[in-house]
Amino acid sequence: MNGALPAATRQTAAAPGPRKLALRWPRRGLLPLRFASLLAFLSASLLPLLLPFAALLTLELSVRSGLLAANLLPAPSAIAGTLADLARHGLGTHIACSAARVAAGFASGSLLALALGCLVALKRSAAVLIDPSVQALRAIPSLAWVPLLLLWFGIDEAPKLVLIAIGAFFPVYMGVISGIGGVDRKLVEVAVLYRLSRLQLARRVLLPAALPAILTGLRGGLGLAWMFMVAAELIAASRGLGYLLSDGRETSRVDIVVAAIVLLAILGKLSDSLMRMLECRLLAWRDSYDHHHDIHHQQGRRQ
Repeated sequence: MNGALPAATRQTAAAPGPRKLALRWPRRGLLPLRFASLLAFLSASLLPLLLPFAALLTLELSVRSGLLAANLLPAPSAIAGTLADLARHGLGTHIACSAARVAAGFASGSLLALALGCLVALKRSAAVLIDPSVQALRAIPSLAWVPLLLLWFGIDEAPKLVLIAIGAFFPVYMGVISGIGGVDRKLVEVAVLYRLSRLQLARRVLLPAALPAILTGLRGGLGLAWMFMVAAELIAASRGLGYLLSDGRETSRVDIVVAAIVLLAILGKLSDSLMRMLECRLLAWRDSYDHHHDIHHQQGRRQ
């Protein structure tokens, strides 16, 4: 026997005992990671509203307590009432007119800046001939154009659109020059080795490499287009947010002036957000530093 156990005994000894049911929680890092994602979404949605809400609350309390004179800076509740009253008396028409002027002026100024910027960036002779004059024009203040545009085009829509186009032109032009001029020379040398044509070089190498700077210039041009729109509508306009600013000043209605400023801020932020979404979509291929994404990725790896 040599101390060997019978087969039945060996099977009984090897047979596992009854399993104990144990509650197993999800993997250690799963719940914290989901919670971090939810927290990141809420902070990205609500955190930007924290500062404006705190400012509005402080202003409301300051006016109601008498620390600020209501005739100099109305309470947010009074401004909201003014906006509601304006909405019943054609506010949508003023917003639509201003937005249409910004869209037309920004589109024309940006297209001209893209074409001229590409020409100057790709042709050395064009850079020597054109760029110094453009840089000199860029130093002229916006209001200095107003008398000349009035003499040339009168008080119709043309001077307003031209002034907005001038405001949008220079940031886009500088973005194109900076983007194409900052392309790595090694990329161009590789394209030459592969015998790419000039059109292929521009489409497959220069444009993708310069796109971040160009889009940054477009965002800056859009912001300046809104600023120049106000200056244009202050010239001679019967509709628009600039007209509301002028009308509030002439009638000493501070609430109308502040309401128009608030609308300008909201419209400018909405248009910049749309441009930012376009930028993220066009630059989805870029492997660059993203503050929120990198922090959440590192937190997930730690967990």
